[in-house]
Amino acid sequence: MSMIRRQSIISSIVIYIGFAVGMLNVYFFTREGLFTPAQYGLTKLFIDIAVMMAALAGLAMPSYIFKFHPYYQHHLPANKNDMVTWALLIGSVGFLLVMLAGWFFKDLVIRKFGRNSPDLVTYFYWIFPLGFGINLYTILEAYTWSIHRPVLTNFLKEILWRLLTTVIIVLFLFQMISSFGVFIKLYALTYPAIVAVLVVYLISTKQIQFTFRRSKVTRRYISRMISLCLYAYSGTLVFTLSGIFDSLVIAAVLDDGLSKAGIFGLAQIMTSVIQAPQRGVVAAAIAHLSKAWKEKNMPMLQKIYQRSSINLLLFAAGIFVLIALNYTEAIYTFGLKDAYLAGFSAFVLLGLTRVVDLGTGLNAQIIGTSNYWRFDLVSGVILLALMMPLTYLLAKKFDILGPAAANLISVSIYNVIRIAFLWKKFKLQPFTSSSFYILVIAVCSYAISYFAFRQVHGFSGIVLRSMLFIVLYGGSVFYFKLSPDVQPVWESLRKRIRL
Repeated sequence: MSMIRRQSIISSIVIYIGFAVGMLNVYFFTREGLFTPAQYGLTKLFIDIAVMMAALAGLAMPSYIFKFHPYYQHHLPANKNDMVTWALLIGSVGFLLVMLAGWFFKDLVIRKFGRNSPDLVTYFYWIFPLGFGINLYTILEAYTWSIHRPVLTNFLKEILWRLLTTVIIVLFLFQMISSFGVFIKLYALTYPAIVAVLVVYLISTKQIQFTFRRSKVTRRYISRMISLCLYAYSGTLVFTLSGIFDSLVIAAVLDDGLSKAGIFGLAQIMTSVIQAPQRGVVAAAIAHLSKAWKEKNMPMLQKIYQRSSINLLLFAAGIFVLIALNYTEAIYTFGLKDAYLAGFSAFVLLGLTRVVDLGTGLNAQIIGTSNYWRFDLVSGVILLALMMPLTYLLAKKFDILGPAAANLISVSIYNVIRIAFLWKKFKLQPFTSSSFYILVIAVCSYAISYFAFRQVHGFSGIVLRSMLFIVLYGGSVFYFKLSPDVQPVWESLRKRIRL
């Protein structure tokens, strides 16, 4: 657990540094007089559609790597390991098929988005280089996680990619980029750029090799690999579509769709801050989960499951409340467009969704690395079957609040199903009494912080509310020892700074 804890903490720090850069970018995108909500909404849709393209093209290659990397590593020398070669080749062929499909269905895109989101149609083909970059990066990221280098890929994706975005934003603001059209084209090339950096690093450090000769592991497990990829691919498509469907519905169905997608996108960005620790924990734990299943180490699986639930709930509840305390005040204080105030209610529902998702631990990763990975597809289909009609119907009735409510309802049911499955099959469950106490402390700390400084506005109000909440919430968690990882982290930090 100490290695998982250490890599999780380092990855989370890297991710939050990246979010700090990301918040600077969001500030530029949303500040009065710079970008319009429609332009910001277009960048958000670019990413969403590119992620869907990558999921379609990837053909479950990350799942293949996560599941079978221990077998390749155990049975083959590095120069005969053909895993990455096949993963990249298959992913590239898959993206070629996606490009052909995109060209074929261009008229459908025009019909669905032409009236409410015309700029999406104008720059449609520039989504493809962005999608290709995400596709390759996702495959290489899975490999890098499997060789226990999660911090590297988190740095590239969370910090370097956002810094590249910052650079082109600054160039646009100083009119060194002549138009928004040039800006969005350069934005589409940011992911291919970080792929190039990752490839150069892996090759130069000799941590990746390529061979087209089929190894004995590939020959031995090929039928299981194909079976895994078929089910995992379906599950990945379902999960990815469920993550972007709300933005697509907003852009296609609601009047002034790109502007409302931008408002909804700001709420989503804020909730992605809540989700940040999950990325670090998943990156650090995934290789250990695969190994635990291979060795049938059920106590280790239960330990990772429960620890991940407590720690992620602790972070999620705290960050959600901290942002909720200051969401509206920050929009006024930092001079963002008043239009973004409409996203607060959506943020609350999306934030609660993230708290539910993180608080239930690594159930998706535990199932995905087990021999019951087929259940990923079953639960994913249930998620999508709930989310798609709910999102469409509630968006029609409640505008951008509808998709947020649909997320909360469907994701909650989805996680309940996964928890029940793991308990029934393996007697694994994520909760302890600390889970309940964390929620109680978060609510009480919010109430005290809100009412103590509700009449204080501006930057001073944000600082005072935030400091009081951090002291109340963090102090209570530490005093009552609600997480078994808090004390070791504190002791390590105390020794380093020689307190």
